[in-house]
Amino acid sequence: MSVGDLQYLTLLAVARLGPRAVARDVRAELADVAGREVAVSTAFVTLTRLEDRGLLRSRRGETPDRGGRAVRIFELTEAGWAELRATRSANERMWEGIGPA
Repeated sequence: MSVGDLQYLTLLAVARLGPRAVARDVRAELADVAGREVAVSTAFVTLTRLEDRGLLRSRRGETPDRGGRAVRIFELTEAGWAELRATRSANERMWEGIGPA
């Protein structure tokens, strides 16, 4: 089961954020670290698809004091960690033998 570029970066962002991995912060991490701006809807669709594939799981955070909806907090599953390792390994193998550009 391989993931695309945005899905891979999203998994990495969730891993980097740890217990703070909410969609808003995942989007910020993608922009700040990866230089990848994504729309709110794109972030939610990507996170939901990764969860549907069993690579992420989510839980509801506490409901804000001022009303509104509780945030969904995402975390990697074992399958998600395995996918990150496999994709990293494949990328590293592809770079072997390539000289400086």
